Amino acid sequence: MNPEEREELARLLPSPGDPVLPSDRHDLLKDHLMRELTQAARVNPATPKTRGTPETRAVPKTGAVPKTRATPETRATPETRATPGNPATPANPANPAIPEVHGSQDDRNTVTAPAPRKPSPRRRFALIALPLATATAVAAAAVVIATGAFETPTPDQKAADLLNRIATVAAAKESVPVRDDQYVYLRTQGSTKITDKDIRHFREQRWTAVDGKREGLARTTYLNGLKTGPRDPFQGMTKGSTRDMKLGADPNAITLHDVQTLPTDPDALLKKIYDDAGGEGEHSQALENIGDMLDEATLLPETGAALYRAAAKIPGVSVVENAEDQAGRPGIGLSFKERDERHVWVFGKKTLDYLGSEKSALLDAAVVDKIGDEPTS
Repeated sequence: MNPEEREELARLLPSPGDPVLPSDRHDLLKDHLMRELTQAARVNPATPKTRGTPETRAVPKTGAVPKTRATPETRATPETRATPGNPATPANPANPAIPEVHGSQDDRNTVTAPAPRKPSPRRRFALIALPLATATAVAAAAVVIATGAFETPTPDQKAADLLNRIATVAAAKESVPVRDDQYVYLRTQGSTKITDKDIRHFREQRWTAVDGKREGLARTTYLNGLKTGPRDPFQGMTKGSTRDMKLGADPNAITLHDVQTLPTDPDALLKKIYDDAGGEGEHSQALENIGDMLDEATLLPETGAALYRAAAKIPGVSVVENAEDQAGRPGIGLSFKERDERHVWVFGKKTLDYLGSEKSALLDAAVVDKIGDEPTS
């Protein structure tokens, strides 16, 4: 075919128009690009860490770490065996006969990228790059993913302001002289759930060694509860009944000495708290660890103030205007998620003194010379 014939034939054919990418091809290329970017982001150290579940969360380190606090209902010494008739048996939601105790503190999903769609027949002119607007939008997303520039949560300003006010009040209190050979005395109020309709409240006095190297004692007195018969498995948890339980020297239990050794600079303390919680981003665990130390921190004004100022820098805390501690005392609360539920620290509305929580009321805290001693004032 000579050039004149080709020109004539070209004039007879319709114009191909502007190249347009079909929607199926557009989606296919976009999916592929996003998978590549996501894969690159996974190996980028700037990507935020994932949060493990309570079962996979890193175990806190030893030292001045917020350790777990066992209650008399959950800790048994060699002389005490956990039986259905002994409240030392841990709560078991699957067995309603075992009480659930509130009182003394004590898989990541694998995301698979979608498979690419099978392309449908398309015009030869569709073999062209993405349109400019789409390419620009995808490129912007690429920058966000590749650099890890995700929006991070920030502390609630109202909660942070309240925590800083509480810290100021705590710092102004008088420090309590303490020696390693003494005992921390705590008087608290909690509850034991027997059934949905049978919740028994108790007062507990606890003596624990300042250095954690000697045995302690927990003395529990129940405020309500009726004996149902001679075979009542909870007859030791009736109104007016009192029982003592030895507390072994537990290296994993919080001690006043642990709290004393914490840094009092809020930033340094916050870093340690996050390290012990498993890393930055473990906000809930960090707040839980702080809460485990607040009872003892009432005896150490400088440390207590630092704990509140550190908590003010952690996201996830909100103000509860009308809250009550476990003893029913009204106050203002600070709420945060603890594992699968919300937890509330309660403070006096006017005094801003720490009252405890909705699960455990702190009634008294002091340092005494020996087990059995109580504060004189």
